[in-house]
Parts: sequence; C-alpha cells; structure tokens
Amino acid sequence: MKVLIKCFFIFFAYTIFLSGNAFAQVRVSAQVDSSTDIYVGKEFSYQIVIEGTGSIGQPDMSSIQQYNPRGPSTSRQSINTNGALRSFVVLGYNLTAVKEGEIQLPPVTVPVDGKKYQTNPVRINVVKPGTTDRLDLEVELSEKQCYVGQPVIMTVKFYVMADIGDFNFNIPAFTSDDFYIENPDTVNPQARDFNLGNGIIASVSQYRTTHNNREAILVTFSKVLIPKHSGVINIGPTSVSADVAVGRARSSDIFGDFFGSNVQYQRFMVSSKPLELKVLSLPGQGKPDSFYGLIGNYSIESSATPTEVSVGDPITLNIKIGGNKYLKPIQWPKLEQIPEFDKNFKIPSEQASPVLENGYKVFTQTIRANNDKVTEIPSIPLAYFDADKGTYVTAKTKPIKLEVSPTKILTGSDLLGTDFSPVNKEIEAVKQGLSANYQDMDALQSHDFSPIAAIVSPGYLVLWASPLAFLLFSAFTKIYNNTSPEKQLQKQRRGASGKAISQLKSLSLSGSPEHIEQLARVLKQYIGDRFNKTAGSLTSNDCYEAIVHASGDTETAQQFKNIIADCEASRYASTGANIDSECVNKAIDLILTIEKKSDK
Repeated sequence: MKVLIKCFFIFFAYTIFLSGNAFAQVRVSAQVDSSTDIYVGKEFSYQIVIEGTGSIGQPDMSSIQQYNPRGPSTSRQSINTNGALRSFVVLGYNLTAVKEGEIQLPPVTVPVDGKKYQTNPVRINVVKPGTTDRLDLEVELSEKQCYVGQPVIMTVKFYVMADIGDFNFNIPAFTSDDFYIENPDTVNPQARDFNLGNGIIASVSQYRTTHNNREAILVTFSKVLIPKHSGVINIGPTSVSADVAVGRARSSDIFGDFFGSNVQYQRFMVSSKPLELKVLSLPGQGKPDSFYGLIGNYSIESSATPTEVSVGDPITLNIKIGGNKYLKPIQWPKLEQIPEFDKNFKIPSEQASPVLENGYKVFTQTIRANNDKVTEIPSIPLAYFDADKGTYVTAKTKPIKLEVSPTKILTGSDLLGTDFSPVNKEIEAVKQGLSANYQDMDALQSHDFSPIAAIVSPGYLVLWASPLAFLLFSAFTKIYNNTSPEKQLQKQRRGASGKAISQLKSLSLSGSPEHIEQLARVLKQYIGDRFNKTAGSLTSNDCYEAIVHASGDTETAQQFKNIIADCEASRYASTGANIDSECVNKAIDLILTIEKKSDK
C-alpha cells in the first residue's frame, strides 16, 4: 500500500513538473523598431512576440490606448536553434507618438491558452520634427460661442507647398471627452476617406490654390463637434508631421532618378493656433413639451398630393426641414401626437427613411382621411432653440386645403349587377350527375395517377432519390472545396501575380495623381494577396519586409519598395512622377522575379 501511495505522489509531482515546463515555454515580449527616428505625430512599429504554441487571445491594448494602436498584422516564424525548433507569433501594431522626449510604453496583457501574460515595458525616444514655411495648417470653428448640444463645424486646412511623403494628423479635439464627434451631412463627392487615427475617418478633399503667394495643394476636411457640457472648452493645437523632400543624393543606379530612390526626406511638423469655445447651458424656462434637442435655426414646410380624395384614399404627405447645415439630429415628426391628425387621419406605423435634398431633410408619409368632414391637413410644429436669440421657437407648416368626398357603400346588388335573377330550382334535379348511376364504394375512390403517391412509393423513391443524393453530394463537395478558408487563401495566392500583371498592363500611362495612386495600390494589393496581408494598411517598408522574408532577395525588394515610395511621395506633389511603359514593365518584371524566388 505504501509503495502505491509513493508511486502516486511521484506521478503527481512529475505531472506538475511537465505542466510547469509547458507553461514556461510560453514567453511574451514587446519590441519597437528603433532603426529610424521616432517623431511626434508619426506612426512607428510596435510588435508583440509570443514564443511557444497555444491559443492566443485578443491583447488588452488599453494601457497604450493614448498612442492610437492600429492593427494587428499577424505573422508566424520559426528558428532552428541547436536542433530545437522554436516557434514565434508576431503581432504587429502601428502606434503614434503624441509627445516628445523619452517615453516608457507600459506592459500589454496577452492571453495565451486562457492564461494572461504581460509584455515587458519598452522605452523609446520621441524626437520633435523641425519646422518649415513650406507647410501650413489652419483650424477654424463655425462658432466661438454655442450651447450644450449645439453642433459646431470644425474645419481643418492643410497647405502643402513641397513634395511630401508620409504624413500624420494629431487632432486633440477628436480625442477629447468634451465633444461628440459626427460627420457633416454633405461632403464633396470627389472627397476620399482618410484614417485620422482612433477609428476616426474623415472625407478629405484636395484642391490646387495659392497660399502666402505660393502655389499650394490644399488638403481639407470638416467634422461636427457637439459639446457635452457647459463652460469654456480649450481646444489644443492641431498638428501635422510630414516627410518633406529636401534634396536628392547622387546615385549610380540608372533607375534612381526615375523611381525616386535617391530622394532625401526630412521630418517636419506644423501646428495650428489653440482654440477656445464658450459653451452655455440651455435655459429651462419656456421649453416646449415637443422640444427634443434641436439647437440653431430651422424651417419646416409641407406639401400633399392629391388634395381631392374620397374617405380612405391614400394621400402622400411630404415634410421638409432645413435652415441648418447639420441635419442629422432632426427626427421624424410625430404626427400622431397632433390632435387634429389623430382625430381625422389614419397614420400607418411604417415609416420610410428620410432623404437629404438640396439642404433639406425630407420625410414622406402616406395618410388617409377617415371622414368626409376633414377640410385641411393641419399645421405640423417643430420646436427648436434659437441660439442667436437665446429663446425657444416653435415653427409650423401652413395648413393644406383638402376636399374629402364620402365613400359609397357597395351592396350585394351593386356587386352582382341589376340584371341578376335567381336560377330556376329545377336545375337542382341534375346536380347528382353521373354519380346517380353508381352505388358501389368504388365510386368514392380515385383511380387517377397521383404524383404525391408516386413520390412516397418505394419503387419511385429509389428512382428519383438516388440521382438527387448524388447531385447534392457533388454540390456540397464543390462548395466546400471552393469556400474553405485554406482553399480561398491558396486560390488568392496563386492568382495574385496574374491579377496584378493584368491590372498593370491596363494602367493608363500618365502622370495624374489618380494613376500614380492606382500603380501603388496595385502593387500593395499584390503583396497583400500573395502573402496573406491586409493591403490597405501596407507601407512600402511592409512590402519590402514581406518580399525579403519570402524570397531573401533584398535587391528586388528594395526596387519594389522604391516604386511605392515614389508614388506615395508624389501623392500631393505639385508635379507627379511619369508613368510610362518602362515603369510598368519594370514593375511586372519585379513581380515575376518575386514569384520565381518565393515559395508557392
């Protein structure tokens, strides 16, 4: 018995030892790419490295949320050390430096197999970029004084008078707890979405203009700020940091001048002036019961068609509300709460979505008069707070004249006609028909062919069920092979080069910004499809690393990176790079080289 107990404890201790070693194999660490300077307002690479195997959960990024983490991208690596294979999972994020100086990034918690691990803190040195008169930034508010809940339009204008590369916005107002952030109702149809960080997307427009007696590119966008509380709100300076071309280095590469690999960039930053917004509280006196938060100046109109109807006929009622730049908070008019509407009209509960037309929010509703005493569609009120006058106002539509006729009640004679007369009852004598000649029970049975009976019959069941089963099995097999994630990724990788080369061959040969961006977009999409990465978040450096990792060819990777970097540098330049057949052919050759040297 003692021997058995001793063996049990030895086994138990050995199990704990193995479990401890298994947990010890998991190591989590953090690192930052410090090969280049980290500037205020610029994104930098932050990586979480998990060594060992296990199920990795979502990392808790709350400790570094102020650095606007964006990602992750996931990659797997293996290293053979003295015959032992070590596996790593790398989670890549982009962080944005918010202030200069030596900063310590706190640990991040990462769950692995249900157990929580913490990364090491990372120290970085953030450098303040230089200043230049070739960049300028202006930020404006539509109001300097407003009320709580009153929408204020904030407009950002970024003037570019140089060739620039990567640039980043830092807008304190958009991350402040003092405001709700909304999009304007109307934007330039030519505007493009741009990620400002923290999940905020702005519709950015680009124009050629003159600024400070220089030709410039104006990059501008607007957002709606809605103050949450009263008091004076100080809005810190908005800043933009950008890589500005300062010259070109001599290069022996014959393609250097064409692809822009010898362009030298330096980081600069420009800031706007701080702003102040005085926010007042809404008065409690005189507030209408129907007031639901509209602040500003609004107008309301209505129209209806037709206006000559019978009781129960549909009437299309249109209600237009405008007079303000920001129309999002306008709600459906509550017609059922207006006594005249509730008494004289039937209002369906279904409501169509409103539309924006020429600065108005338009609501369309079908109503029906329920009696012939109705003479008009009554006024529709709209309560709002007039910020200019500091008082509550109730605007109303004008009544709409209506002629309602009584509806005729249809009788049985109306439905059957005036010439209707009963059929002679003698016809009842032949109702029995041929059935009168049969008295057997067979007369009650149908001997016709029945499809339903054939379907459930065992003989017919074998005939139709076998081909159907084979068809369903074939369809299921084909769908599974075509829709499984592994098959989709394989198909995407195999078709990446052909897709990219086809798009490059159809690319228009010009120097317009659209075509330059299209070239860069095709090349990034190829890397994304070929190496299972998100194309929209790739940079030229990301493409370089992916190619080197897959093929080991640093020269091809550098040339590929140079093309993308040159396209990005020309994004807001006054003169774009030329796209000719030589450039496109060079890009195609690079893709073919990558395919040859990379694993399938």
